[in-house]
Amino acid sequence: MRRAFAAAAALAVLVPLAGSVPATGAATRAKFDTRVFARVARPGYPAYVHVSTTTGRVYAGTYTNPQGDTQRSRVYEWTPSGALLRSWTVPGQDLSQEHGVQVATNDAAGRLVLLEKSTRRIMRLNVRTGRFSTYSRLPSGSIPNYAAWGPTGALYVTDYAKGVIWRVPRGGGTARAWFRDPRLAGNEFGTTGIVMGPARKAFYLTQQTTSAPGFDPTKGYLFRLGLRADGRPGALRLLWTSGSTDLPDGFGIGRSGRFYISLAGLTNQLAVVAPDGTELRRFPGTPFTGDNGSAIPFDTPSSATFSGRRVLVANQSFTGDTTHHAILDVYVGEEGMPIYVPRSAGVR
Repeated sequence: MRRAFAAAAALAVLVPLAGSVPATGAATRAKFDTRVFARVARPGYPAYVHVSTTTGRVYAGTYTNPQGDTQRSRVYEWTPSGALLRSWTVPGQDLSQEHGVQVATNDAAGRLVLLEKSTRRIMRLNVRTGRFSTYSRLPSGSIPNYAAWGPTGALYVTDYAKGVIWRVPRGGGTARAWFRDPRLAGNEFGTTGIVMGPARKAFYLTQQTTSAPGFDPTKGYLFRLGLRADGRPGALRLLWTSGSTDLPDGFGIGRSGRFYISLAGLTNQLAVVAPDGTELRRFPGTPFTGDNGSAIPFDTPSSATFSGRRVLVANQSFTGDTTHHAILDVYVGEEGMPIYVPRSAGVR
């Protein structure tokens, strides 16, 4: 997500829009047809959308309000068609600091994995009981951003503030630095998305900016980080370079191997990138306006999570146009690679 600079995440009410689109999308929808899945009332700022691998339900949390507030963040649950079911208030936040929560993934039992900004906690939410628990915590100065499971049930977490990928052992506990690289050190905007590749031999990472020598500090990047058979990190390889001020954020991988990457910077687009790193197209074709044909334009689009043949985009609207706070439904015409959740995920 794009980083905010003040305490946030007030008591938001997410209002589903009547007539939301079914999970698989209508057969007659044109490619990149965009509709509103759910509106997000103030302060909003949804930064990521997660679709449960156990139930297919849709989840998002309220993230940092750059204007500042002292309200606790909330986690919301919808049906695949956008009907709001339940919500939970996040406990234990430091409301004097920038605060917010992202629903990063779920474990094998269906419990949600949450990343909380003010306390750097990795939490779990049991949606059956409403119970929150602490799974791990990153060191001081870190900002947990996105997370993905590895084959042995360890959790790998990107750090928006430091050039490091953290590894939390199976079942939780102390997070250890697993991979460091100068290319993951951002110029204020750091490492964002992380997705396990379909062959389980690599993670894919998005980087909004980097201060590494030889790289353009105004551009973002998509990297492939190898995963060795012994669990150690392999080589970090550059796949794709964005344009200036794009700030690539959350992304999904289609069954074709294409990457659908949200660009949370000034351009307000989705980029479609081939498996070899070739950029195929952008939507909308005209940058900056965010004009996607729906009632709400792209405004800091911060995720592209597959649900059927569509991607769900968290419209964070970082600059604070509250009428743009929403989750948008973009039909892409192909299904996504399943989110990887091994049977050992979350199990001690």
